[in-house]
Amino acid sequence: MNVKKVVTLAAVALVLFLLITEPDQSAEAVKTALGWLRSGAESIITFVRSLFA
Repeated sequence: MNVKKVVTLAAVALVLFLLITEPDQSAEAVKTALGWLRSGAESIITFVRSLFA
């Protein structure tokens, strides 16, 4: 098997394991990651707006 396939399958298996065994903590991790993405997007929007203002 290709190393890339093995690593991908292992990562998917780990994510599934964590979702099944720790759903509350997994949900909090997703909320935190989405918060970081939202904050980053808002910062980029503010930067672009200030460029053209």
